[in-house]
Amino acid sequence: MVFTDFINRLSHQLTFPLPGLPVQLRMTSTRRIREMSAFYLPDKAIKSSVLILLYPGRETFQPNFAVTLRPTYNGVHSGQISLPGGRYETPDETLMQTAIRETYEEIGVDPAQINILGRLTELYIPPSNYLVQPFIGFTSGSPAFVPQVNEVEKIFEIPVSELLDDNNLVTQEISAGGTQFTVPCFLIEGTTIWGATAMILSEFREIVQQIRL
Repeated sequence: MVFTDFINRLSHQLTFPLPGLPVQLRMTSTRRIREMSAFYLPDKAIKSSVLILLYPGRETFQPNFAVTLRPTYNGVHSGQISLPGGRYETPDETLMQTAIRETYEEIGVDPAQINILGRLTELYIPPSNYLVQPFIGFTSGSPAFVPQVNEVEKIFEIPVSELLDDNNLVTQEISAGGTQFTVPCFLIEGTTIWGATAMILSEFREIVQQIRL
């Protein structure tokens, strides 16, 4: 599917009700599902947003998106794969602006080039107390990424077709916060995507599968 056609069909699909939490939960551990069965949203949850930024591949012109590898630091998401994004700050008028600003700050994409298509289901992340609003956007051309060295160790460019490939759905033992547990994840070109990022991408994947039927 050519990029422009893909974007048009995705934009139309986003006008329908979102798949929501049940699809997000496909990509989390049984421990997290038990936690979310007693789900509550703290009054002081930190508002934040992320962006699935779609763009045409440089050679194939098929839809790609970018994820980042966080550097190792003293925090709950150290060394994990993430979508560009971060916490809401007072100068941001909306969470959509937060996602665009953070995408510029983390991977250097000019905000003027980003077109927002819509949003996915918000997701609460208990370990960091973040309430994340995912957005989907696109650029007409392939961006010249510039990683922010303090926040991004590496940028991975992932074809949407790889996200749709069932062979890339695996289960792995993950160690985080001093605990080891089994979790479903995406394993794409040697890159393991798990946790909140995998949950967000699970809903995106479900939507894209609908436009391919």
